[in-house]
Amino acid sequence: MIYLDNAATTRVRPEVLEIMTEYLSDNFANPSSIYAPARGAKGAIDTAREQVQKAIGADRPAEIFFTGSGSESINWALKSVATQNAHRGKHIITTAVEHPAVLVTLQHLEKEGFEVTILPVDEFAQISVDQVKNAIRPDTIIVAVMFANNEVGTMMPISEIGTHLKQINDERGKDNKIYFFCDAIQAVGRVPVDVNALNIDLMPISAHKMYGPKGVGALYVRRGIKMQPLIHGGGQERGRRGGTENVAGIAAMGLAVELAVAEMDDTTKKHRELQKYLIENTLKAIPHSRLNGHPEHRLPNSVNITFEFIEGEGMLLLLDSKGICASSGSACTSGSLDPSHVLMAMGMPHELAHGSLRLTFGRDTEKADLDKFLEVFPTIVERLRQISPLWEEFQRVGNIDALLGK
Repeated sequence: MIYLDNAATTRVRPEVLEIMTEYLSDNFANPSSIYAPARGAKGAIDTAREQVQKAIGADRPAEIFFTGSGSESINWALKSVATQNAHRGKHIITTAVEHPAVLVTLQHLEKEGFEVTILPVDEFAQISVDQVKNAIRPDTIIVAVMFANNEVGTMMPISEIGTHLKQINDERGKDNKIYFFCDAIQAVGRVPVDVNALNIDLMPISAHKMYGPKGVGALYVRRGIKMQPLIHGGGQERGRRGGTENVAGIAAMGLAVELAVAEMDDTTKKHRELQKYLIENTLKAIPHSRLNGHPEHRLPNSVNITFEFIEGEGMLLLLDSKGICASSGSACTSGSLDPSHVLMAMGMPHELAHGSLRLTFGRDTEKADLDKFLEVFPTIVERLRQISPLWEEFQRVGNIDALLGK
């Protein structure tokens, strides 16, 4: 199997699996108990909290809360901060290319009386800091902008946005603060992320995007931000999320993020070389293909290309028959027949958005994997185009703009 869908999830690395096994078998005690084995389990959680804190540049381990997933962290952060600050404003700013966990959560808040401004993106799936500046109102309480897009890999100008919001907040005062929420689930462990340098207030991350297990995430909450309890119960996570902790998952997440950050420079160098190789050779080998996302400001492990006149589902099935795993967009919407909301927001026509392929590398990806893809994929595209009504019509018309009614 050649696995090129690491944006969807990653393989748990051996060191991480080993520490999980330890806390599922030998050191299985409930961390809320007072005897020695329980203290060992609690110590594992404390260690993991510190590992995550250091990985993202937070000031204190107490700013890290463990959750059950990245989506849970997103829901908790946005709903809690919005509700806690509704008395002074109900305006939220976000972008058109956020992950569904953000956009659907904000749709829920709209039903609760909040107003959401969705900033359009350019052809590369980016916004500008000026768009944020122009959208801010006296009743704005949250700006929610993702660090890097999960489908096309484009990175947003987070540093510039954070700097501007800090300036605004210095003028407005702490009692009228605009909170900067940044979904960094695809970024942490792949590119440097420092919450203080970037002036980020709330940031969700997920273990299974960085060679940890599924079912565990974390939320960074800057000191001083009040959070409503997510789950009422026994007082775990300093009273914010009740329920016996997933010790094995939390310990695994701590180690996974620590290792990912420690190896990031070497991994990034390798992935940049693979990325350049795959993009150049794919576009060269297959006519009527186009790269999606920013050509430079993008995650090092992400490639998204549209192949005109064919459907993404057919590409994925035929690649699967060759032992190659890829995707057409977000794993969270893979069952949908609708075209990618990200590609549509970038201005891509509906007919073309359906023919996009996302290929994302992991720590085990090698050039030989890409060579195998480049060997079989042109034949797949040719086969699908031969049965495509769009391709047949294009052969007759000879102009894609005319074909699309432009």
